[in-house]
Amino acid sequence: MKAEAISAGAGHGLLAAIGNTPLIELPIVAEVAPRTRLFAKLESVNPGGSIKDRPVARMMTRAMAAGRFANGRRLLDSSSGNAGISYAMLGAALGVPVTIVVPGNASQERLERIRAHGAELVITDPIEGYDFALREAHRLAAEYPERYWYCDQYSNEDNWRAHYEETAAETLFQLSNVTGATPDAFVAGVGTGGTLTGVGRRLREVRPDARIVAAIPETFPGIEGLKPLGHPGDIVPELLDQSLIDERIQVTLDDAVAMCKRLARHGLFVGPSSGAFVHAALQLAAQQKYRMIVTVLSDTGERYVSTGMWKPEPGVRAGLSNL
Repeated sequence: MKAEAISAGAGHGLLAAIGNTPLIELPIVAEVAPRTRLFAKLESVNPGGSIKDRPVARMMTRAMAAGRFANGRRLLDSSSGNAGISYAMLGAALGVPVTIVVPGNASQERLERIRAHGAELVITDPIEGYDFALREAHRLAAEYPERYWYCDQYSNEDNWRAHYEETAAETLFQLSNVTGATPDAFVAGVGTGGTLTGVGRRLREVRPDARIVAAIPETFPGIEGLKPLGHPGDIVPELLDQSLIDERIQVTLDDAVAMCKRLARHGLFVGPSSGAFVHAALQLAAQQKYRMIVTVLSDTGERYVSTGMWKPEPGVRAGLSNL
């Protein structure tokens, strides 16, 4: 079989495997709100290991259909890691050359997977933060317009539309099948703003009084993939519809990691943004106002082993009970 045919087959197979992720119930909400039910979409089962497969697949396939990669032109974007993996994976499968600008504090697992798929990495100074990587991508796109097609997940309309048409539609259908109801509230964070905007808009059409809540990390050390917003110099994603946000719940990295470790004890191995969302969802549930809350578990915890977040607390021997 020719290499082109193998690549095309792999591409179609990966695209078909994206989405239709499980909606699972998180019983830990009963600890703070016995009458509330909390559900989450398990996005780590996507082939790229995260929710980013959804918007990246839509952005890339539409760009291909529009002929954006003619004459060997490369896809360019900035990423904290998960979207970069999705770009690299699908680029390899679909025959699209990819360049990703990534801040140097992205986890080693993310960087190694991007490289494994053959994408070109541009690493920026971790001290400068993620917004610096975004500005560097803008610079490269402006300086080399014939070399790069700048996907720009922060302003690309196909980003939020993927969540509107897929993530939200799946969630509403699955929740209705399980409970016969629609969610009272949705909790997410802001990376590009695509998930919150897409799901929030679809949910508001079905349930105008639904509460849309944003989990907001501290500025430093922050939480990988999430923007703190509201600080001088912060780049606010162009596609983020801030009018949807009813409430902002502050979450520290310690809060997020502690929740990840709790979820692991329930069999769910997820990354810090997922921990942040569940922490915020429990804070919301504790208000005793909401019967049904939904959120997303964005990626897998295996992507963060090198960060040390899974190391046992001092004085605790891993895998053994304190006797």
